Amino acid sequence: MPVWLALVFSVLIGALYAVQSRVNGELGHQIGDGFTAAVISFGSGLVILSLGLVVFRSGRRGLQLVARGVKTKHLSWWHLLGGLAGALFVLSQGLVAAPLGIALFTVAVVAGQTVSGVLMDRFGIGPGGRRTLHASKIVGAGLALVAVAFTVSGELHGSGALWLLALPLIAGIGQGWQQAVNGQVRVTAQSALTATFLNFLSGTIALVLAALVHGLLVGFALDLPSNPWLYTGGLIGCIFIAGAALVVRTTGVLMLGLCIVAGQLLCALALDLLAPSAGHPLGLTTIAGTALALVAVVIAAVRWHRPGHARGTARTPGHSDEPSERL
Repeated sequence: MPVWLALVFSVLIGALYAVQSRVNGELGHQIGDGFTAAVISFGSGLVILSLGLVVFRSGRRGLQLVARGVKTKHLSWWHLLGGLAGALFVLSQGLVAAPLGIALFTVAVVAGQTVSGVLMDRFGIGPGGRRTLHASKIVGAGLALVAVAFTVSGELHGSGALWLLALPLIAGIGQGWQQAVNGQVRVTAQSALTATFLNFLSGTIALVLAALVHGLLVGFALDLPSNPWLYTGGLIGCIFIAGAALVVRTTGVLMLGLCIVAGQLLCALALDLLAPSAGHPLGLTTIAGTALALVAVVIAAVRWHRPGHARGTARTPGHSDEPSERL
């Protein structure tokens, strides 16, 4: 695949991420129950992935390798719980994406993802192990939080609304942990299908239990909307994962992540501009905050060079420049 085409696909993948937030947010709004909406989205994705396991033998073999890895303690049992973070993210879509607006929701998620990425690299949670905490990452993470605070200053009114922003921010932090542990599972299973299936399995179980408790306390939402597009959140999630696996060999992890974030933010702005959520028109602070969040992600991803480390400088044999962290 040509590099330019892979980069275009990566931006489109990020756009699908924002579309999924709008779909799940609208589903939760129309049902009046974000828990039920999250179960529908995650559960439909699990059904699709289960069919994939039936078709592809490599996915079934991956399950055996994961079971063996846990038994031999090569893989910890908590590595299989990445779906809990995914469940929290989908739940936050159903609960607060519509009230906040997709642009503001996405800014909060991106800020959480940036901070989480710094922490995952610092403590070596991902399959790449511990990475140096460069100044660029610290600055980028701080700028991402500033972007959220700036956006909130113009878009949220009253302290009672702050909890709406806290949920996608926490969900974004969970996304970094989810990607890290899922990466460990992918390495052991030698199959992205297996890792994704286990992710959706644990997330669906958690959401079903949460929806049951919520339903017993406040009642179950049985009046489902008839619009078929509102039930495509799970399918969009599967496409997002499959697309990322397709292009990552061409783009590399860093460029894939940056393009996905760009697609997320730009599509979120477009959705709120062309089809704003009821009562939440797109404001100038949201536009500026989105741009600031995008700058923060780029800063966090780029490793700054000292003069003595310019290109062409001799390196000690065996020295690693951590290419996955550099543009």
